[in-house]
Amino acid sequence: MLERTVQIKKPSEAEKGGTIQFYEMAFDLAWKMLKDYLESEGLNAQSPREVLKTAYQYEVITNGHEWLDALDDRNLTAHTYDEKTADLVVEKIKSRYFDLLKDLYNSFRDKKERT
Repeated sequence: MLERTVQIKKPSEAEKGGTIQFYEMAFDLAWKMLKDYLESEGLNAQSPREVLKTAYQYEVITNGHEWLDALDDRNLTAHTYDEKTADLVVEKIKSRYFDLLKDLYNSFRDKKERT
């Protein structure tokens, strides 16, 4: 769903809201998957920020600062809503965060295929 919404050239207000919601869900799944993976490797991290920092430290993800920005914006969208913030976050989802999530998905898919 997120992939389809980020391709919309001029999204309506409802489509922007959908993009943000799909992003929130995808981001939450991503950090929780990273947490589970780290635990399977014997590493303990609890909060999303701690999980992202540990995953970066152990080279499970790249672009650690980008992931932390994605977390900050995910938290921002969950607690604040105004049109300017929504527009800014939608642009970041389209230009930066969607690729982070897609790269993570591809990385884990490739790992699975190698085993």
